Amino acid sequence: MNVELFVPCFIDQLFPDTAFNTIKVLEKAGCKVNYNAQQTCCGQPAFNAGFWDEANDVGRKFLDGFSEDSVIVTPSASCTGMVKNYYNDLFTNTIVHNKCRNVQGNIFELSDFLINILKFDYFGAELDGKAVYHDSCSGLRECHIKEEPRQLLDKVLGLELLPLHDNETCCGFGGSFAVKFDAISSAMAQQKVDNAIAAGAEYIISTDASCLLHLQGYIDKNALPVKTMHIADVLAHGWGNV
Repeated sequence: MNVELFVPCFIDQLFPDTAFNTIKVLEKAGCKVNYNAQQTCCGQPAFNAGFWDEANDVGRKFLDGFSEDSVIVTPSASCTGMVKNYYNDLFTNTIVHNKCRNVQGNIFELSDFLINILKFDYFGAELDGKAVYHDSCSGLRECHIKEEPRQLLDKVLGLELLPLHDNETCCGFGGSFAVKFDAISSAMAQQKVDNAIAAGAEYIISTDASCLLHLQGYIDKNALPVKTMHIADVLAHGWGNV
């Protein structure tokens, strides 16, 4: 299958290895991956901050950068949720209405695409250790992704997936929320990390780099014995890393 890859700005700027591992995972699943180097952002930061005119401009560039007939895959439930759910607020009854609807129907978060479209769940990945999976708010509530990442992680050799207390509770990032309400945001990160450590986890895994950035910041500041990993990096571990 031919797919177009959308690399979110978060991953492009801070976690480029996750983007490369996403390509490796997709290619191992039998996909031919196309990447438009002119792509930028989906517009979510501006939209969430209330700057809808600016979000509209960025969103139009996103729509221009992808074919409405192609499958689009991204290693981000957050960006997928933005396009699928909130582009309606920006582009309903505009000149790009029809293309927007087609793109909304063709964009998939990585784990959702692998499990529900390709029916592919084994990559030969190896990662020794114990982990918990963090359900991001966007993945769980906007994209309705829950079992898909867990099904993929169950096939990773050496990895033991542990139950996480309050795993459906927000990690506290929330984009500008973490800036405007930093004390609350930090307390929510502490709760999530404390629960992971109490479960005996060495890794916190998720579909969203923004959540992981937030949690890793708290972990690093407090020198805690746990590490975050994006699911694409886990699936490429042991065979796909350079």
